[in-house]
Amino acid sequence: MPYRDVFVLFWEQVKESIEEGRFAKLTMAKTIGKPDLKNIFVRPIYSEEGFKVLVKMRYKLKETEDVENEMTLDEAFVFLKSHLKMSFWSVLLFTTTKDVTFKINKKDAGRITENLPTFRDVTQAKNDV
Repeated sequence: MPYRDVFVLFWEQVKESIEEGRFAKLTMAKTIGKPDLKNIFVRPIYSEEGFKVLVKMRYKLKETEDVENEMTLDEAFVFLKSHLKMSFWSVLLFTTTKDVTFKINKKDAGRITENLPTFRDVTQAKNDV
């Protein structure tokens, strides 16, 4: 199945984990080529105004400061989708019940796999912005 379609299915699992209070963290990994960007991390922010996420872009060079932005879930989806296959091959969803990995292969097909959970608790992001 084309990776874009599989990513939509993956994102449904992200939304479900948030609705059920199981979302711990999301990480974009496996960079393509030698980009300046090393990882993108997404952490939950639960507040009275509603659910948001803190998106942190981490760069390879120590001299380049991390960039953090608070986003809605829909904004994060569009942002992360724009980095698929441009900067990253995979996205890892960490929940308190399972870890879910989305990967793109060289034929542009997407795949979702599940593993035992890495996190037992949800830790909210602290926004320094």
